[in-house]
Amino acid sequence: MRSRHTNLPVGPGKSFMSVTSESASELNPDERAALRAALFAETPAERLERWALGTAWALKPERIHTVPALAKLWASDLVAAGRELPDPLAAPDDHGGLCGIVHDFSVPTLVEAYSRGLYAFAHFGPLKWFCPPERCVLFLDEMHVGKTLRKLLRQQRYRVTFDRDFEGVIKACAGRREGKWHVTWITPRIMRAFADLYDAGYVHSFEVWNPEGALVGGGYGVALGGVFFTESQFSLERDTSKFGFTVLNWHLAQWGFTLNDGKLPTPTILPMGFRNIPRAEFVARLRADVPRIGKPGRWQVETDLATVAAWQPGATPQTPERPRAAA
Repeated sequence: MRSRHTNLPVGPGKSFMSVTSESASELNPDERAALRAALFAETPAERLERWALGTAWALKPERIHTVPALAKLWASDLVAAGRELPDPLAAPDDHGGLCGIVHDFSVPTLVEAYSRGLYAFAHFGPLKWFCPPERCVLFLDEMHVGKTLRKLLRQQRYRVTFDRDFEGVIKACAGRREGKWHVTWITPRIMRAFADLYDAGYVHSFEVWNPEGALVGGGYGVALGGVFFTESQFSLERDTSKFGFTVLNWHLAQWGFTLNDGKLPTPTILPMGFRNIPRAEFVARLRADVPRIGKPGRWQVETDLATVAAWQPGATPQTPERPRAAA
């Protein structure tokens, strides 16, 4: 299985290249720790670039009005740091959903934060808790699968897996985008925290492989009860993230999930049926759906691409008599 990364020894007979692929799921704990140490790293030059571009991003005209609120929150936190998770419903509507400063980034705290509708974000400086005034979500019975995507699914040129290369996916999500500034919030600290969530069974990844066996698309997110919180996606070939995301959403609907949270609207998710709902409605839905029984364990693809291509959201997806599970 090929990978786009360079070689780096991580164990006898293995290299960085040979394990940042589907074989990553078969690593022993020491090998996985070595892989993560190599992947979840940042050079001084990369850190300086992130700080500089993050500052420019924050000072853009549509965002600069939030800087005073952030400075005030930061200063008050230095004087009297609050250790409790903030109330998302108390966040001012004109501050982009800024709620508080992150102090505890452990697995239990992250699980509690997501169950309340909070997520952590920062390009540099301290991580902040956010819960925007409106949340862009997909009700799974409203999923839209376009004609082009259905055609691509029927061609079966790509192959989709779940939970086979989380490390490769999150690293690619943090990577550069062609024609765009490299402004990423997926820092080494974020990577390590979500790796811990992955180990605890709360995070899941989807991977898209081309005919040559290269990882060319994917994404990851947090699953709590009947809600999936999409964190990030990437594509190295056209429409590959949408391809894998559609397969994921088919399974979420099949498994009884009700909601996929996309956080903020983007050109990728809006055509797929995501829409904004008020924060209060989102938080109320979390209270109802997070306590539900979810999908435990590592996930696997449980159907073929032709079935996903024929999916008519709103109707109960039907599993073929002989589903072809991922290897």
